[in-house]
Amino acid sequence: MNKSILLITGVLLLSVNTLIAQHQIKTARPDAHAPISVMGDHNHKKGGLMFSYRNMPMWMKGNLNGDTKVSNEEIYQNYMTAPQKMEMNMHMFSVMYGVSNKVTLMVMANYLTNHMDLTMRMMGQDTNFSTESKGFGDVSLSGSIRIYSKNKQSLQGNIGVSIPTGSIDNRDNTPMKNNALLGYPMQLGSGTWDPMLGVTYLGKSETFSWGLQPKYIFRIGENARNYTLGNQLNVVGWGALKVSDFFSFSTSLSYFNIEKTKGNDAEMNPKMMPLYNTENSGRSQVDVGLGTNIYLPKGSLKNLRFALEVKLPVYQKVNGIQMKNSFATMFGIQYAIGHKHHK
Repeated sequence: MNKSILLITGVLLLSVNTLIAQHQIKTARPDAHAPISVMGDHNHKKGGLMFSYRNMPMWMKGNLNGDTKVSNEEIYQNYMTAPQKMEMNMHMFSVMYGVSNKVTLMVMANYLTNHMDLTMRMMGQDTNFSTESKGFGDVSLSGSIRIYSKNKQSLQGNIGVSIPTGSIDNRDNTPMKNNALLGYPMQLGSGTWDPMLGVTYLGKSETFSWGLQPKYIFRIGENARNYTLGNQLNVVGWGALKVSDFFSFSTSLSYFNIEKTKGNDAEMNPKMMPLYNTENSGRSQVDVGLGTNIYLPKGSLKNLRFALEVKLPVYQKVNGIQMKNSFATMFGIQYAIGHKHHK
């Protein structure tokens, strides 16, 4: 009798351990995180800590007027200088901490480098030159609040604020003037306190996961140089295929709309170049993204994640004359300590 009880107990314990192991494999999966360009997509359990680094270069080339390509000759009809190409490179550092099983806080800082090539026409002659700005951008504080989690689906609220730590007085030498103030797109911050509200929906099956996240950024007040960047709506939906316990492939469709900049910087002559004229601000764009997540579930590097995503614009329309976005990439490394994240 005792031997039978011991045998049954042993079988039950083995079954429980197997179920726990299977549950861990299902919850700690490569597609448990959204594509790397999506922020605030998951929560951590109480005491959970995650460090992240992301690098996002973005390239622009040529100019648009609305959704139509515009030549240098057309730009010179109203401006002295035409932008040619631009590279923006952002390094993002963030920390997430699970205050409770329902609330996760995140702080993020970034370092930006902007490089732009331009051509100026004076007295029938073209002069090529370049400008650059670099430094720390705005710091953001945000929180994710789990509202619902059941039947492999979850819903969470996102709330945050961007703190104006990035400079709006970046300067460089140009053929016209030394230490010239750079245009609005070359500045590193907004100069205003910018609240953010959003919501994130997540779902998963044994081999697939999916999500949807709309977010809205509000620009509050006027900055020290008498202008306010436009409010911004971001919406992204994604789906991911779990190929193995350590690898997943994702695709995404994202849309953003930025309203026009209000006000103007008195030091920027709007007739000099499109970058100085706030009529040439605000745009909408649709991107298609392809990405991959790699997760290390065991070993000395357990809970380390690598991710890569490429985003290509399939539609873009601008107000006035602005540079055309070519494509963007993002590479990320994430390392979790303590409790596993909760979806």
